[in-house]
Amino acid sequence: MNSTTSKSKEFEQYYSGTLSDYVTAIAWSPQGKTLAATSAAGEVVLWNDGELTTLQTGNGKSVDCLAFSPDGKFLAVGGQDGQVKIWQNTELIATLSNAPAWVDKLAWNYTSNQLAFSLGRYVQVWDADTHEIIVTLNFDNSSVLGIDWRIDGQYLAISGYKGVKIWHSQNWDEDPYILDMTTVSLAMAWSPDGKFLASGNMDRSVTVLEWNNPDPWVMRGFPGKIRQLAWSEATTKVGAPILASSSVEGIVVWEKLEDDSLGWEARVLTNHVGVINAIAFAPKSFLLASAAADGWLCLWNQAKEVSQIITGVSGGFSTLAWHPQGKFLAAGGEQGELVVWSKVLRGQGFGRVT
Repeated sequence: MNSTTSKSKEFEQYYSGTLSDYVTAIAWSPQGKTLAATSAAGEVVLWNDGELTTLQTGNGKSVDCLAFSPDGKFLAVGGQDGQVKIWQNTELIATLSNAPAWVDKLAWNYTSNQLAFSLGRYVQVWDADTHEIIVTLNFDNSSVLGIDWRIDGQYLAISGYKGVKIWHSQNWDEDPYILDMTTVSLAMAWSPDGKFLASGNMDRSVTVLEWNNPDPWVMRGFPGKIRQLAWSEATTKVGAPILASSSVEGIVVWEKLEDDSLGWEARVLTNHVGVINAIAFAPKSFLLASAAADGWLCLWNQAKEVSQIITGVSGGFSTLAWHPQGKFLAAGGEQGELVVWSKVLRGQGFGRVT
């Protein structure tokens, strides 16, 4: 099978390597020089222009989440053993042990070196500058299923059973704002402009809260629970980003209408025949990528129609991540594949990672 099939290739394979098990998470450093990846075997690796550096070899305990700090100085990972590990460059500088809790969600504040991570029904915030836990937040209703900071660093949203709780980071003791639901929030994300918070829910609905507006929009009619959400950085002519949501093998794209009372208009994208495991918009663009268990990575031009179908894993795709300038697209496979594609520059070939 060809590694890429389409009418005209937008991306072509640049690198392919393998970890020893299912690739659980990948992320680019903010500067785009380094790609980090973790596996179900416990591996943590860094990819830099074709060279793999192993930070942690497999120990049989899954590493499930990773994130770079906004300045790129720190890499944090968490997983099955309850440990949060933080590297500075390639040096392990901190290990936070929280056994028997399973750490499967973590996120850095965008404006300071504060790391929020899940511990069962709690979220702790650790400060990389002081090496101290600065607060422990009690979600209370269930295990934490989502953590996301707003772009200005002022608010931390935590989701799970019965909705989303939003804490003000300048005053942790204040009661959180609660986006109340009768269902479970499975996926949750602030929009890149900080104006909206979206929740993908177990009851096959999507909730969108406009900050400072107490009446959220609720969109229904999905084939199954909402597994993935992605916001575009680019905005439409009404000044709002686009929201993509995935359920089973389908994607619904939501575009805000000018009239607030009409809410958001939906369009359905269908091409996958397996469960979609990851969706993401390219930076500053409406180009949407979706990676699924069917072994297809689809690129959707303007989040409307398939412009390229990329293959190259022996099973399914597990995760994907765009380079911060959109020059590269990386994905992980269910059989441990780590693949990077580069954007085709017409008549110029493609360049090295810079």
